[in-house]
Amino acid sequence: MSTPSSPLPSNTSPTSNTSRHRRRISLPTWKGAKPIPLAISILIGILFRFAVPKPHQLSTKAWQLLAIFLTTISGLILGPLPVGAWAFLCLTLTVVTKTLTFAAAFAAFTNEVIWLIVASFFFSRGFIKTGLGDRVALCFVCWLGKNTLGLSYGLALSEAAISPAIPSTTARAGGIFLPIIKSLAVTADSHPKDDSAKKLGAYLVQSQLQCSSSSSALFLTAAAQNLLCVKLAEGLGVKISSKWLTWFKVSCIPALVSLLATPVILYKIFPPEMKDTPDAPLMARRRLDQMGPIKSDQWVMMIVMLVTVALWISGEALGLASVITAMLGLSLLLAFGILDWDDCLSEKSAWDTLAWFGVLIGMATQLTTLGVVAWMSNAVANFLKSLSLHWFGAFCVLQSAYFFIHYLFASQTAHVAALYSAFLGMCLASKVPALFAALALGYNTNLFGALTHYSSGQAAVYYGAGYVELRDVFRLGIIIALINIVIWGLVGAGWWKILGLYLH
Repeated sequence: MSTPSSPLPSNTSPTSNTSRHRRRISLPTWKGAKPIPLAISILIGILFRFAVPKPHQLSTKAWQLLAIFLTTISGLILGPLPVGAWAFLCLTLTVVTKTLTFAAAFAAFTNEVIWLIVASFFFSRGFIKTGLGDRVALCFVCWLGKNTLGLSYGLALSEAAISPAIPSTTARAGGIFLPIIKSLAVTADSHPKDDSAKKLGAYLVQSQLQCSSSSSALFLTAAAQNLLCVKLAEGLGVKISSKWLTWFKVSCIPALVSLLATPVILYKIFPPEMKDTPDAPLMARRRLDQMGPIKSDQWVMMIVMLVTVALWISGEALGLASVITAMLGLSLLLAFGILDWDDCLSEKSAWDTLAWFGVLIGMATQLTTLGVVAWMSNAVANFLKSLSLHWFGAFCVLQSAYFFIHYLFASQTAHVAALYSAFLGMCLASKVPALFAALALGYNTNLFGALTHYSSGQAAVYYGAGYVELRDVFRLGIIIALINIVIWGLVGAGWWKILGLYLH
């Protein structure tokens, strides 16, 4: 008779079972808003709303909207959520608290400037998809790229040439110029995050980034923030006739001087180890040979953009709004098959911009309507007046504050949406000539785009390439910024006096 076998001894104990059970239970990874930035952003709004006394000139609704606006801006700086998500959350808050009606909260989504900016992203995709942007840049490299300084001029001038048709500096950087710079650097055996970076790549990256500020300031349609500045200025009663031509006429001399001076200055203070680049024109010619002759889609893209820019220039005389021109251009690109609807749908940055831009413009517009901007402007203007400052002194103080406060922002358009109206209102209250103040703040908005590695989309793109060390980004950013301020202050002042801008 066999005896049943005894069970195998187990070395488990209640203690080991408990510890294993504890190891099995783990809290899920938090995927929502970052708690600390979220708490700080909300706390700023709450403290402002309930701890700061409301001026008698403002209504409770206006004060409450200002508190929500401060929370919105704090979130844009601290980043508890992606920009679009945070903007939508704050917009919802304005409706839930009955600070704004649903119609008022969403009114800005019919704003012409927003849709013009959205269309500009699609134009950028057309340039990149057809390869037309690459072809233009490579032609400039062929003509001017025999040495490093000439190469930097070729890249900078080619960006200036195509900038009025691609109103996104970030798209120009990431889609066209950084890939070309990388190819040139690798050909010269200059690699990112390596000692060889300073051989060629670091200089070209930094030169292109700093020159992009001047390219963006040169034309009204060269950057999205320019269009927003003009729209907000008009909301404060500043009349700008023939917008495209006026912007270019006022900016052309200081912008071109800055554009031509920047590569040389960087060549002296941040010199590349390689001075001659005989292989660059050869590489560009090889790339152009691989592309073959200009294709039909590139011809169509070129013709459509030339017509679009021409209509932007003459649109006011023809009674065509800029956004209608952009819609016509985009419709032609879709009709000829240069872009398809999937291209538009996949342009996430365009739809993201539509979301958060609409929120910020809507809030800024309502703050103006409710008298908040006028109240702030008069308060600051009275303070500056108490210092016995002439209007030009007040202008310099306000421009400097507007410029250097950008260290707190990671987006030029967010900076404009948050502060442009307020600073322009302060200038107007200080008796600064209206057109002069509006355009100067607009040009200023472009010049701080290369201050840091986070100050704009293009700065992040170029820094991400890995060729320039962070300490050099900050050092060169402030040096070139100060030089640009001097150039625009001296050259611009003389040119604007000739134009009679101080009289408007």
